[in-house]
Amino acid sequence: MHDLDRNEDRLRGTYDFPFEFHHIDETHPRYVMSYHWHVEYEIIRILEGSLTVTLDEKSFTATAGDIIFVHSGILHSGIPEDCVYQCIVFDGNVFLKNNSVCAGYMQKIIHQEILIYHHFTPKYVDICATVNSLFDALWKKPSGYELSVLGQFYHFFGLIFGNHYYLESVTRARRDYKRILQLKQVLDFIEHNYASPLTLQQLSASVSMSPKYFCRFFSEMTHQTPMDYLNHQRIEQACYQLSTTDDSITEIAYRNGFNDLSYFIRTFKKYKGITPGKYKKA
Repeated sequence: MHDLDRNEDRLRGTYDFPFEFHHIDETHPRYVMSYHWHVEYEIIRILEGSLTVTLDEKSFTATAGDIIFVHSGILHSGIPEDCVYQCIVFDGNVFLKNNSVCAGYMQKIIHQEILIYHHFTPKYVDICATVNSLFDALWKKPSGYELSVLGQFYHFFGLIFGNHYYLESVTRARRDYKRILQLKQVLDFIEHNYASPLTLQQLSASVSMSPKYFCRFFSEMTHQTPMDYLNHQRIEQACYQLSTTDDSITEIAYRNGFNDLSYFIRTFKKYKGITPGKYKKA
């Protein structure tokens, strides 16, 4: 069973241990990381290949050995190339509980008074060693791994502050900030309505734009057309249901916004390279 859940507004891990780990390769239904955002923080490590990452509107390529830090609320996506990567999504507030000594440091991160560097290459030996130990603890889960995870996280943040691996927060340009908020708004609309037969008119209306302007805006922000993004989200959810339920392909197609089974099969094969039936048997 794949560790997949579309909903980005949910509890990560448990209340007492809010850390969520994912190992992702080409067999994972969400191998391609579509544009999304969440209030939690995320750390990504690249094990093999490369991942073209976009944070808000800025893109860069991370390769094996690199570490990526994603701040709370940042729109992000990743396009893999022969890539194996892992993610840890976590609630920063866990480091404020019963620890007044560290609270002042963590509040600077949570309140975005500072912005931790988003890309660490292997030349940051201290950061990479610490983060790799952190990932290995969550991946292999030896006895007492929870202690190791918390310890490595505190060490990570200690290195950040001790070596000034951050920028002083700068105010985002008003136009850019508005565009990002508008994109978040339409992504949220898709997240909650993808199972309905959405039209381009409905998508553009969700952010009060004309269809023509909306298409240009959406493509500039995501490098995808609105309908391509929508269909990709539907196929991702269909993959999850094919992997985790005994429901028929027809039921899954209709549940995810496809009113034509033939069109669903063609679209599925376009994104996954195989038919839904073969995917279900794999």
